[in-house]
Amino acid sequence: MSLLPITPTDTPFDFICVTGDAYVDHPSFGIAIISRVLESEGYHVGIIAQPQSEADFTLLGAPLYGFFVTGGNIDSMVANYTVSGKFRHYDAYSPGGKNVRPDRTVDTYCQKLKELYPDSPIVIGGLEASLRRFAHYDYWANKILPSILISSGADICVYGMGEHQTRQISARLANGSSVSKITDIRGTAFVSDTPDFSDAVQIPSFEKVKKDKYLYAKAEQLILAEQDEVHGKTLIQPFGERFVVQTPPSPTLTREEFDAVYALPYTRKYHPSYESQGGVPAIEEVEFSLIHNRGCFGDCNFCAITLHQGRRVVSRSIPSVEAEAKMLTANPRFKGYIHDVGGPTANFRYPSCKKQMTSGMCRDKKCLGTNPCKNLDTRHDEYIKLLQTLRSIPKVKKVFVRSGIRYDYLLLDKSKKFLRELVAHHVSGQLKVAPEHVTDRVLKKMNKPSIRVYEQFKQEFETENRNAGKEQYLVPYLISSHPGCTLDDAIDLALWLKKEGIRPRQVQDFYPTPGTASTVMYHTGLDPSNLKEKPMFVAKSPADKAMQRALLQWFMPENKALCLKALRQCGRENDAIKLGLITNGKQALHSGHANRKPVRHKPKGNRNTKKR
Repeated sequence: MSLLPITPTDTPFDFICVTGDAYVDHPSFGIAIISRVLESEGYHVGIIAQPQSEADFTLLGAPLYGFFVTGGNIDSMVANYTVSGKFRHYDAYSPGGKNVRPDRTVDTYCQKLKELYPDSPIVIGGLEASLRRFAHYDYWANKILPSILISSGADICVYGMGEHQTRQISARLANGSSVSKITDIRGTAFVSDTPDFSDAVQIPSFEKVKKDKYLYAKAEQLILAEQDEVHGKTLIQPFGERFVVQTPPSPTLTREEFDAVYALPYTRKYHPSYESQGGVPAIEEVEFSLIHNRGCFGDCNFCAITLHQGRRVVSRSIPSVEAEAKMLTANPRFKGYIHDVGGPTANFRYPSCKKQMTSGMCRDKKCLGTNPCKNLDTRHDEYIKLLQTLRSIPKVKKVFVRSGIRYDYLLLDKSKKFLRELVAHHVSGQLKVAPEHVTDRVLKKMNKPSIRVYEQFKQEFETENRNAGKEQYLVPYLISSHPGCTLDDAIDLALWLKKEGIRPRQVQDFYPTPGTASTVMYHTGLDPSNLKEKPMFVAKSPADKAMQRALLQWFMPENKALCLKALRQCGRENDAIKLGLITNGKQALHSGHANRKPVRHKPKGNRNTKKR
């Protein structure tokens, strides 16, 4: 596989990978891993990145065995549109940051490939394909769309991370198997005319879930229940007279297999042909960062990781991560700082408990969230050792942890060693954490812990900062308009922020993305984990969303009218005084403080703390 500019060739490629992102040969990019895995199996691999014309699709000719197609690192509709529906002109995954990807990238690419190469098998994978493998609610179309296998015409959908599936599918195709006969590889989905699969779970049909919101929520409940590699069963969903069939999840990579994937010969650069266009901005976030784990048993309802990477955590060995770190130090651009050592959740190194290795993840229980499991393995010893090892490498000045820390999991480790280590060595002035909201009812719908857990963490974080003589701050992530969040809840969040002295400059509206439990709640008002509950309130109108968002930024003069409207609507005018929107019964501005920098949590009692 070459990283030279693409030119026509008379030598046919065994496989051609087509991606909606610019090509960056770095293991943070899914297509880089898949193409390198194929190469490691001895195949001649071509790559078409962001094709814009028919000529782009035909430049490399037809592959001997088939195409692997992905929309890129994120869903193309999320890449192309804000939650309010505005087109994003900037795309970090495109050359020069210029957005050139088509809507519903996987559908667009596959349909064109089928037109040009009708006899070539097409395998789809990546986040967009993985999350849309069944009938799904599409926020941008505001309706239920069919499986991406139906809409794209692809032959096989690989869900999950894909290394095992890629090796098996490529071997079968190279050995002459018909793609229609490849129906037994775990971690895949396909379309069948005959649903003759023993011990399979049938979920409500596409036609039924389009019409009945309860059945749509029921289908999601059944899908989520079978996403376990130990006890997960085959799933079947009818689409007219055809059926989408999903095999059970592929086994998680072992630590040795995970290490091997990261030892492949990535250049860790974007393709040189992009240099004249300004490069690919996305490399800046990952060039000097390290991924040490996959999977997340945190299982937030609004997160896509459960359906894509899964809940079982696997981590790389310390020598594997250390070897990659030493490679970073040889980069002439390296300034001595490793920006992150993380993954979906930075401080997860082990599976959540020993039981899951033989019995699988619990169907009806969560590892974390509102009620942490008593069997949870809360050790941080190996992660501490990993960070210490990286700090000791010559040329490394500082190692930061910037991806998500689960503070509720951290607090369950009674030794407090990791918190002390984190505060003393690995915070770059600010630590971003995600309480998301404050009311228990909303947090339960998110599967997040009580705000009291965050407050306990803040207290312990401040104590450790004082002990270490550090001035470091917590920056909380918050979501407005999550399903179940009423205006009253938004007011409670605003009052909590005021009390805590937090003035968020950026607020994220809930963004419904295919496949998540929270998106089911958004579409149906029903919680797929408990379908007996009454439907919940869901903020869908622009007016409701605007008021909730404004309440999180009550201190901005331009939000005053919306905040007062929300308070009056809820009969909570007295809270306007607490928020400083009304003084002595009269509406007033905000004492000229609207442009003040956001106030962050500071360690208390430190005389050297500067006022901000």
